[in-house]
Amino acid sequence: MSAATSPARKLRAGRRTVEINRPDKVLFPRDGLTKADLAEYYRSAARAMLPHLRGRPLMLERHPDGIDGEGFMQKDVPDYFPDWVHTAELPKEDGSVTHVLCDDTATLLYLADQACITPHRWLAKADRPDCPDRLVFDLDPPADDFAPVREAAGLLHDLLDELRLPSALMTTGSRGLHVLVPLDRRTPFDDVRAFARDAAELLAGRHPDRLTTEPRKDARRHRLYLDVQRNAYAQTAVAPYAVRALPGAPIATPLAWPELDEPGLAAQRWTLETIGERLHDNPWRDSLRRGRSLTPARRRLARLCRAG
Repeated sequence: MSAATSPARKLRAGRRTVEINRPDKVLFPRDGLTKADLAEYYRSAARAMLPHLRGRPLMLERHPDGIDGEGFMQKDVPDYFPDWVHTAELPKEDGSVTHVLCDDTATLLYLADQACITPHRWLAKADRPDCPDRLVFDLDPPADDFAPVREAAGLLHDLLDELRLPSALMTTGSRGLHVLVPLDRRTPFDDVRAFARDAAELLAGRHPDRLTTEPRKDARRHRLYLDVQRNAYAQTAVAPYAVRALPGAPIATPLAWPELDEPGLAAQRWTLETIGERLHDNPWRDSLRRGRSLTPARRRLARLCRAG
């Protein structure tokens, strides 16, 4: 039976049953992975993934014709989404946007049925959208070598320890790593980004031959760019445990800091077919439990900057 005529597959999620239409539709042609495979993965990942999604506005990366077809990013919730999918209407410069909130497994499965391969989440929750509870440093390699990313993450970890801020590490499933800091939701985005920028500039100043905060690629001279631009209202970052729309179906995977030194670590180290038992681990168990104020960290950072 062809993918176009295959019957819908029904998946149970709590009190709801979600239909996966065209379950045999191939989304990853080189890997033979289908919409049903994507939905089954997200059902298995829900317990680990939902704590990082609940209450957060999402941007949906959808690929109805598979990753080799034309995909699109979607912020506004379409009219045909069922009313049991939670939403939040938030202001933008010229009006408002109604975002999806993925608060339960059924919604995660419904998004998979809509060929949403990758959910990208806000760094703030919908009930306080101007004040994030996550700060993120985005580390991508300047070339194909992953070693500079590992090195930069380690240096950043040491600096955050100096500032007495907990941090968590994650592969992006694409090219690099994210380093995240939990916040107490009391500092507005502009101040969070300014803090992140100042921290990145201090670190780049300590290692000017390896790191840079220069946004222009032609000025980086093969140095790794410490990117803090995601720390802004309505900006998004890939959600933990999200599948990326890339060959092999790599997954954004939370890490424990000691894993940074493992020889096989790379941005696409885990995939839909290899993630397996990692879904039952929780490497962020302690590091993201309590959000921190940036006030004392800002004072420590100022002292470090003055000391050079």
